[in-house]
Amino acid sequence: MRDEFLDPGIGDPADEVVAAEIELEAGLRPRALDEFVGQGELKEHLTIVLEAARRREQPVDHLLFAGPPGLGKTTLAGIVATEMGVHLHVTSGPALERAGDLAAILTKLEDGDVLFIDEIHRLSRAVEEILYPAMEDFQLDIVVGKGPAASSIRLTMPPFTLVGATTRTGMITGPLRDRFGLVARLDYYESEELRAIVERAAGILDVVIDRDGAWEIARRSRGTPRIANRLLRRVRDFAEVRADGTINAEVARAGLRLFGVDDLGLDKVDRAILKALCVQFNGGPVGLSTVAISVGEQPETVEDVYEPFLITQGMIARTPRGRVVLAAAYEHLGLETPRQAVSGSLFE
Repeated sequence: MRDEFLDPGIGDPADEVVAAEIELEAGLRPRALDEFVGQGELKEHLTIVLEAARRREQPVDHLLFAGPPGLGKTTLAGIVATEMGVHLHVTSGPALERAGDLAAILTKLEDGDVLFIDEIHRLSRAVEEILYPAMEDFQLDIVVGKGPAASSIRLTMPPFTLVGATTRTGMITGPLRDRFGLVARLDYYESEELRAIVERAAGILDVVIDRDGAWEIARRSRGTPRIANRLLRRVRDFAEVRADGTINAEVARAGLRLFGVDDLGLDKVDRAILKALCVQFNGGPVGLSTVAISVGEQPETVEDVYEPFLITQGMIARTPRGRVVLAAAYEHLGLETPRQAVSGSLFE
């Protein structure tokens, strides 16, 4: 029998990277559902699901959280484990390359434990097939040997809860998606919600910040708590070095300006994308690969990290012919707006 079946401690180093990232931000993550800010509808659904599971003394149904990066999918997985009083096991789709990688983790689970798989849409087909009976029947099928001498062993597992997170719901296969008891999408946060998150994080980091300073950071955080916490740490550094350590609106504006974050929350790469579309390619349409090469980023990074916010701000649009820039982008960059951008003929 292969070593990963015998020793659950043998796993992919990527698991340790994911766990280290979670530990780094653990201090700022809410640990209970009552502390979680925003996502009101999802919180209500989880409250009911968790309470019902506790009353039945059963594990929670499998959960799938979808949405852009940084909105709290990993945090919610930790909250589910905490609320149920069980252990959280963390891994990611790319780390589970072989069926044995998943089997090594599943054999470590205890009754009611939560297994969190980040980027679950990137699971390989072989691993996904192993996951089906584990989710439905809590059975693990292991094939030992090769060729005519191969045999199948079925192991019974304790009931557990699988929490999956994905930034691309459409890439999850139908059979896998249907096995989740609750599929929820996380939305971008309002500025007022982000202000509350910034003030909470400032209290944990022992940073003195007033309401206006928190609002200045929140409104430039692109609707994402992870970005809000990151900007808070950078403004804290600026306040300690260039000011008296207190963050107000003036200090926040100066610090964010120094780190290249403008009034809309766009950073250097965002502006480079807009400038390339407006100046180099005359407004488009331009293919994704061409845009990515022009700004020195990977196409996947441009598509998943930068484009969603630019689209929600009405600055660019995706068309069958490629990416096109809209009038708001010219205005933000201080460029003269072409007539076709105003009339919308770029889409014709």
